Amino acid sequence: MTKINIEELTEAELIDLNHRIVERLRFLNQMRAHERMLEFKIGDRVTFQPEGRPPVTGMLVRYNKKTVTVITEFGQHWNVPPSLLRRQESPGNADFVMANLIPFKKK
Repeated sequence: MTKINIEELTEAELIDLNHRIVERLRFLNQMRAHERMLEFKIGDRVTFQPEGRPPVTGMLVRYNKKTVTVITEFGQHWNVPPSLLRRQESPGNADFVMANLIPFKKK
């Protein structure tokens, strides 16, 4: 690894270095989120706990850029970071099945 003496860099070089560091950190964060997202598949029953609320259970129905969409048994839509999800092995409500979901096509 090459060491950089930042004391010798100009203001413009420091700004450029800062932008490159921030972009690299964002990229690494997106890669971790993507890896975590791939641990789940569409149709999985998942649970998560929003801050200050009781746990929420639902079905993963869509991958987004940084989150996944979960629809609860009450029809609520949540966009959740995959790091907050836990797989639910046994369904909490047998009435909530994938057959009740209708996929929408993008226009």
